[in-house]
Amino acid sequence: MITMAKIGSALAILLVLSSCGNTIRGIGRDTANAVNATQDAGRSVGRAATR
Repeated sequence: MITMAKIGSALAILLVLSSCGNTIRGIGRDTANAVNATQDAGRSVGRAATR
């Protein structure tokens, strides 16, 4: 019975850690997209200012 509890605990920990990894990757993608959007907006403003 104790062995099953240890295996269950190990699987739960692996699930939590993999979920954290997915969240961190998602945040990284969101941040990259926000940076790209900000740079694009800056270029648009720059082009509008030179017209």
